[in-house]
Amino acid sequence: MFLNSFASLQLSVFALRRSDMTPELRKNPPAPLAPVSFDIQKPFETKLDNGLRVVIVENERLPLVSYRLAFESGDINDPDGMTGLTSAMTAMLTEGTENYSSLQLAEKIERLGSSVGASASDDFTIVSASALSLYSSEILHLLAEVVLRPTFPESELDLYRRNTIENLKFQRSQPGFLAGEQSARLVYGEHPYSKVSPTAADIEKIDRETLAKFHSGSFVPNNAMFIVVGDVNRDEFIAELNELFGDWQPGVVNKKAFPEPPKRNSRSLTIVDRPGSAQSNIVITNLGVKRVDPDYFPLIVMNQVLGAGASSRIFMNLREEKGYTYGAYTRLESKRLAGDFEATAEVRSSVTGDSLKEFFYELDRIRSEKVGEDELQDAKNFLTGVFPIRAETQEGLTNLIVNQQLYGLPDDYLQTYRDNINAVTVDEVQRVAVKHIRPDEVAIVIVGDAEEVLPQAREYADSVEIFDTEGVEQDEAKYVVGDSGETADVAGKWKLVIDFQGQQLPVSLKLEQDGECVTGVLETMLGNGKIADGKVSGSKLAATALAEMQGQPIEFVITGKVDGDSMSGTLTAPIVPDPLPFTGTRT
Repeated sequence: MFLNSFASLQLSVFALRRSDMTPELRKNPPAPLAPVSFDIQKPFETKLDNGLRVVIVENERLPLVSYRLAFESGDINDPDGMTGLTSAMTAMLTEGTENYSSLQLAEKIERLGSSVGASASDDFTIVSASALSLYSSEILHLLAEVVLRPTFPESELDLYRRNTIENLKFQRSQPGFLAGEQSARLVYGEHPYSKVSPTAADIEKIDRETLAKFHSGSFVPNNAMFIVVGDVNRDEFIAELNELFGDWQPGVVNKKAFPEPPKRNSRSLTIVDRPGSAQSNIVITNLGVKRVDPDYFPLIVMNQVLGAGASSRIFMNLREEKGYTYGAYTRLESKRLAGDFEATAEVRSSVTGDSLKEFFYELDRIRSEKVGEDELQDAKNFLTGVFPIRAETQEGLTNLIVNQQLYGLPDDYLQTYRDNINAVTVDEVQRVAVKHIRPDEVAIVIVGDAEEVLPQAREYADSVEIFDTEGVEQDEAKYVVGDSGETADVAGKWKLVIDFQGQQLPVSLKLEQDGECVTGVLETMLGNGKIADGKVSGSKLAATALAEMQGQPIEFVITGKVDGDSMSGTLTAPIVPDPLPFTGTRT
């Protein structure tokens, strides 16, 4: 099993390197393609007597039709003390109705070669369906069934509760989830955008009566929009929509008032402690912009230059130049009421501080130096080139129109998108970077070994807080003291035993030591890896062994704790999803 995994590793590394851009290609990129025409029909809009807005885009290019019934409320509209209720309701819509069981619904949808589903985001709840236009009427009837007549069967609800609680347990084992949880809390404060997930207690108290009451109060036509894209006849569709949804009674739409996200005026550090972790998940974040903000277009161009792709500044710095990570990126998320900016990477624990240094270097540089004209044009070419591709499929086009309608974007938004991108100037990129990228006001979140991470990251923040993986705050003092201050002796030959899927695999480690600096060789059955930059801090060893497979470099990350002639820790290897635990003795 271990050998098979490493055989896959060899192939994966080889393919990765073969696919990398050569230096010559980076210096002399191919000329941009000629502009592609892009024409989207302007939607037709009307409204039923009950207040349901209807948006129709007739597109006969393919014999397909896509439906979206979107409600202008989402997870942030969960009642107080009932986090997760909107998501639970949407998940249960297709699990049984007045006329069909869950199985019957699934069978009918499958026979039509169609799809019906529902999902909730922070801002919106969407019930979707798609089918061949030949079956458009049948699938529309099924969509009406799940929207208007769900029964929330107890047996299906019990299964939902059990599966969701198990998934919540799994989430807490994932560094990315833990980082996202803390980042949202720090950026959004008391605003409900800060709640990324319910608790098990939240899920346990959801019952049929609560779901039914919430459904009848939130699923009302005067808070909804019906969007159809595809091969439909406008007049016939409106007539059928009136037949199916015309008796749907409007209700009172309660618009909740939400607190404003907090204003930050300092840089904070939050660490989620995962003892023994070989990696640090880094998130650097602050408040961003709403989706309708006038700075949106220069911001996405700026973000493309800074960190949105594999040719961006941050990616090239932390991965290609420094070799700290397999990927480092930035992200802009713009929601209806607010948004956030993030810079993220998963790095070796030993280079956490160095990675923060490079992140802040690039965040400062995008503010202080104007981007080059070539950088700007490359970013524009990518953004304008990928946009039509998103509209090539029926579902892609539908999603674009749904977003335009839900966020209240201009009627010509899709038609003028590329013009708005191309209009962005060098000066505008710097202006929005200065305005919205504020390195001195960010929250730094790191999921990793707090004992190793804290000394490296402390200098980059004005304040520190530490939590365990369950969200319980810890005393910073116990991580500051650490070892007695004595540097462990790690020199010599070590025989390690790796636990891989129940198998005990032998590995040899030969180390030389000069103070805190460690060099040596990692010997495996697949070859040797050279250690050039290892470090001992107290009793903790951190080292990277560089090896070759089929002429391509790979790296193994060793994190261990030494106690006399014994050592324990983890070994991290490419494509192996989790660090492999080991124990060892000095021979």
